[in-house]
Amino acid sequence: MNEERVPVAGEFYRHFKDNLYQIREIAYNSESNEKMVVYQAMYGDFKVYVRPYDMFMSEVDYLKYPEIKQKYRFEKVTIGQTKVESLISNETVAYDDYDDEDQEGVADPRLLKFLDANNFQEKLSVLSLLRDKMDDRLINDIATSLDITVEDGSMDKRFDSLRSCVLAHVKYEGSRLR
Repeated sequence: MNEERVPVAGEFYRHFKDNLYQIREIAYNSESNEKMVVYQAMYGDFKVYVRPYDMFMSEVDYLKYPEIKQKYRFEKVTIGQTKVESLISNETVAYDDYDDEDQEGVADPRLLKFLDANNFQEKLSVLSLLRDKMDDRLINDIATSLDITVEDGSMDKRFDSLRSCVLAHVKYEGSRLR
């Protein structure tokens, strides 16, 4: 198997049917010791799935899906060091180039991407893509845009609180923005 085709926790993969997933873990079945991939949907209700490693890494069955151009069932999506790919609208948001101290009067492009999302489902996807690039200021700015307060605490706890709020909007308001 090609070295480039070894999934690692935290990486993003696109399914051949065009949905985005994030690898959570590589695990082993306790009974058979079969290698498994644990991955989470980056859309909808963000369900977590498990699939045999070999199936996850397999090629698309072109007899069953002749119209599919993607080679593998799941293909890695590269998220560059200076860009976050928005898989929602095929635009990119520069975030490593943004320095809060050097950009007085300039809006954080990560915040703008969140604000520009067309619905709460897209806002949830933007949050997921930006998770590793969050800071207290961005969390506070996003919370303010939602008219909520996120309590102080660890970055993970604050992010989860913000994500839970957006998930509630997805669940109860669907694609309607207020």
